[in-house]
Amino acid sequence: MAEVRILIEGYAKEVDGVEYACSSVTLVRAGQSNILVDTGSNRELLLEALRKEGLRPSDIGIVVLTHTHLDHCMLVGIFENAVILDGDSVYSFDGKISGHEGKVPGTDMEIVPTPGHDQFHCAVFVDTKEYGKVVVAADVFWWPEGASQSTDEASVLSLEDPYVKDPNALHASRKTILDSADYIVPGHGKPFVFNRDTIA
Repeated sequence: MAEVRILIEGYAKEVDGVEYACSSVTLVRAGQSNILVDTGSNRELLLEALRKEGLRPSDIGIVVLTHTHLDHCMLVGIFENAVILDGDSVYSFDGKISGHEGKVPGTDMEIVPTPGHDQFHCAVFVDTKEYGKVVVAADVFWWPEGASQSTDEASVLSLEDPYVKDPNALHASRKTILDSADYIVPGHGKPFVFNRDTIA
């Protein structure tokens, strides 16, 4: 089974009137593959987190981008040996574009469309021994720094998103994730355990 490590816990904050944002960055080790979900925007934090895992950017073979807001994808270019995936395609640095079948190539990891925050948003579903079904949900769920992070069903379904493109689609995407996730990695904020047995 795959192993999941949170390299960066995403943040969104304001300091002295200046906004700072970097997405969560998740490392998945699946067989011989080192896979990142999102790259974030804080180069120093990311390189240090990779070093702690004994990795260099050249060791990453696949990067999955949940969506193309820059706080989630700004550093994708440093992974020169990787292929880049989004919700429906695989891109390489020679310009080649091909499709995928809703899975990260060579793995059982699912890439699931989760529109709402952005119309092309996707989430990554990973089966793990340690956490059960991990969903790297990105901005389907996110909290600004200092906000109360309530993770009961009612709170996460009604979580405010000031950047939402389609509220109905976002609600449906949240239900999709909550119906199967044991452990959720939000775009910004702390990962959390979700007990789907409480869902009506």
